[in-house]
Amino acid sequence: MAAPHATTLPGRTGALVLADADVPAALALCAVDPVASVLATSRLEHAAVGGLRRAGGELWGYAEDGVLVAVCWVGANLVPVVGAVDADVTARALAAFADLGRARGRRCSSIVGPADAVLGLWSRLRGAWPVEREVRAHQPSMVLAGDPLVAPDPRVRRSRPEEYDVVLPACIRMFTEEVGYSPASGPGGPYEIRVRRLLEEGRSFVLVDREGSWRRPRVVFKAEVPAVAGGVAQVQGVWVDPERRGERLSEGGMAAVVQATRAEIAPVVSLYVNGYNTRAVRAYEAVGFREVGTYATVLF
Repeated sequence: MAAPHATTLPGRTGALVLADADVPAALALCAVDPVASVLATSRLEHAAVGGLRRAGGELWGYAEDGVLVAVCWVGANLVPVVGAVDADVTARALAAFADLGRARGRRCSSIVGPADAVLGLWSRLRGAWPVEREVRAHQPSMVLAGDPLVAPDPRVRRSRPEEYDVVLPACIRMFTEEVGYSPASGPGGPYEIRVRRLLEEGRSFVLVDREGSWRRPRVVFKAEVPAVAGGVAQVQGVWVDPERRGERLSEGGMAAVVQATRAEIAPVVSLYVNGYNTRAVRAYEAVGFREVGTYATVLF
């Protein structure tokens, strides 16, 4: 656990809805395991600059004897981070967060993060919140902090803002295939805004095919880097057009994403993948990623 002085909340104990002044203590707790906590840390770093409200969420904490031992970022996703190594403390923290969750109701579309915390929290919330659509209990968390082991595909590059109309359909196809429903809600919708923002921030990567049988440019490989914090960049939304699968586009594409990300965004590149997707796991291993933990996701 982080040094006690870094995570101290004097005179406070139990489950708490934290305030802007508590964000540094939460960040110190997340810094214990930057890879496991990158989703929460990326939001908290925004909160440290502009406040929790502007960061788009709420922050829960659990303290014992004035020391913060666990937090939950509560926004579009609920992301628990438990710094305690003691099983009894962990159990008390998750029970306290479940009590908060029951009292405040579900606002998130998923619970995601380190598997023990996600599954432990959901086991205590199940029945109080609406029935889940799916639980993905085994999602290997993988990391690459060196050069990729395969040659980067030179055709993979950052998306350009003016390519929004080319990139958005691929993003929608990926999300629909992965989650089971379309995220599209029309111009100005939250998903569309997210895609546009990633293009503008240089965190969207694509391979655009201009020579296929289709009449217009088409994305055949894509990946995004939406979560960056604590020296870690988490890749999400990796997708290959179904018509081009089997061509090993993912290996060269991910190598290119890793190379650019490590050079210009963060030195450590991470991702998490559904354990049943053995083809993707093998592709990431071929690029050089190694498993360092397990994530889980509860989808509503």
